[in-house]
Amino acid sequence: MKTKNRLEGIADLLLEIASILMVSGANTNRVNVNIDRFASVLDCESYSLISQKTIILTVIDNETKENYTKVKNLPGHKIDFTIISSISKASWKAIEEDWTLSQIKQEINTVIEQKRYSNYIVLIAVSFSGAGFCKIFGGDYLNLALAFISTFAGLFMLQSAHKRHFNSYISVFLASLTASLLASIGVYFNLGTQPDATLATSVLFLVPGVALINSFTDFIDKNVLNGMVRFANGLMTVLAIALGLFVAMLIFQLK
Repeated sequence: MKTKNRLEGIADLLLEIASILMVSGANTNRVNVNIDRFASVLDCESYSLISQKTIILTVIDNETKENYTKVKNLPGHKIDFTIISSISKASWKAIEEDWTLSQIKQEINTVIEQKRYSNYIVLIAVSFSGAGFCKIFGGDYLNLALAFISTFAGLFMLQSAHKRHFNSYISVFLASLTASLLASIGVYFNLGTQPDATLATSVLFLVPGVALINSFTDFIDKNVLNGMVRFANGLMTVLAIALGLFVAMLIFQLK
């Protein structure tokens, strides 16, 4: 019974770690590698079946060969590379210092509770990146200002839609439409030297780079099912972006 309770605690912890990594944007192989490291520190082996919605994990005690299997549903995905990096570093540190179960739990709680950038800082930083892309494509300062405003408004719409638990694709469509409508004003009135650059770069913050890259790496690592799901999610996001851009251009009769 003692071993069973210990295995249950280990399974709960490893599932929590796997869940955090998945929703933060880690590829499937990275999730498996990290939970295997933590399992090895606890003198166990772990076997997992990971999907975009659910994780099934089996933990086997190396000494008694008893096993315990548990299932966990994943919450909504929210990209956070800082968490992925912190957990990866913690897994190596756990091996080096031979951490106990309680030490690993404490470290994971610390990672979860670490401060994040506020939504306003994210809004401003991403808006500056949108303006920077516009500059790369030859826009002048007027185009940069409009790209900044368009990106800011689009991302604000995306954040607001997520807070209200809208469907993710509808959220992307609304964000794309908002950013495109503002950027289309510059094209319609021919503001600046490169108004087209403003329109083209106003929706770049929505491009699903993480989903598409993880799809590619999952295919390479032979995690075909997750690769297909992530590719489909990325493709649907791209279509939502294109639809928002199309509607804005249709409203302003842009060619």
